[in-house]
Amino acid sequence: MNYYLHVLQNYATFKGRARRSEYWYFTLFNALITFGIGLIALYTSAYLSNIYTLATIIPSIAVGVRRMHDVDKSGWFILIPFYNLYLACTEGTKGANSYGEDPKEQKV
Repeated sequence: MNYYLHVLQNYATFKGRARRSEYWYFTLFNALITFGIGLIALYTSAYLSNIYTLATIIPSIAVGVRRMHDVDKSGWFILIPFYNLYLACTEGTKGANSYGEDPKEQKV
């Protein structure tokens, strides 16, 4: 849950790097919250799910771009289907790369 909140706190930070755990935990909690809101929206209006989606779209893109930076690729690689999933699962570059310091050496 800390990773989810960390991504939301850095919602528009496209610079730097994101660890695999930060990316995947954010994705997991985002999917669970979206599912929960979807269940609530069945009995209420769909506006609640639309608002949540709009609120998390920029943080989702930002953490994806930072994840691509961790494997020393441009953030634009997130637009390439299947290859971006491969890169998201790949271990990041050890040590500093052209996008910043190794996030494993820093504490969240």
